[in-house]
Amino acid sequence: MSFTEKVRFFKTVAVSGATALSILGLNGCNPQTPVAIVEPSVPVVQPATQANTKPESTTVKNLISAYNGESNAHVMYLAFAQKADAEGYKEVGSLFRAAARAEAIHRDNHAKVIQGMGGTPKNNIATPVVKSTAENLTQAIKGESYERDTMYPGFIKEAKQAGNQAAVQTFNYALEAETGHAKLYTTAKNNLASWKQANRPLYVCPVSGYTTLDTNSKNCLKPFEKVS
Repeated sequence: MSFTEKVRFFKTVAVSGATALSILGLNGCNPQTPVAIVEPSVPVVQPATQANTKPESTTVKNLISAYNGESNAHVMYLAFAQKADAEGYKEVGSLFRAAARAEAIHRDNHAKVIQGMGGTPKNNIATPVVKSTAENLTQAIKGESYERDTMYPGFIKEAKQAGNQAAVQTFNYALEAETGHAKLYTTAKNNLASWKQANRPLYVCPVSGYTTLDTNSKNCLKPFEKVS
């Protein structure tokens, strides 16, 4: 090999080596070369199907609906009680206060089951529309009849299908009490003139909210609360 050919050979080897080192560097194979990690400037939004939030079950939704209803009924009946007292219907006032206490028990029972299922009790309290005592009784009968005939039977059926015994129980407690409330309200409305004097105390079961004029009732395993 001539001197000129040797020079050309070594130049070719040098260029090839430099090119190889350059490629290795771009590929990050050189342990001395730091690798840059580029973060996206806008957070990546995960599809809804990949979200970590667990959708509420139908039973929880029903419990929250009932919780909201009982919360509002509690406030409304207290307002109705004040109106009855002002109009001279003392015993009707006592009935509304007893029912308000029962609704608070239902509200709290529902809340415990909701929380036990990992949910959060939610309510939206509306300002009660207070009319005459006769009209207030009509409104109360309408609300209790709906819960007795439609709302709670439907909620109980769904909870049974879901196998949720705690929900079934709290719904049954409320259904039994609302059935009694509807009867008491109807009696008071049909005999309004005789419900002026609060001669008969009312009692509420602290467990189920069952409301009665008779403490001998076997619908409560604990002593009744007297509500006047």
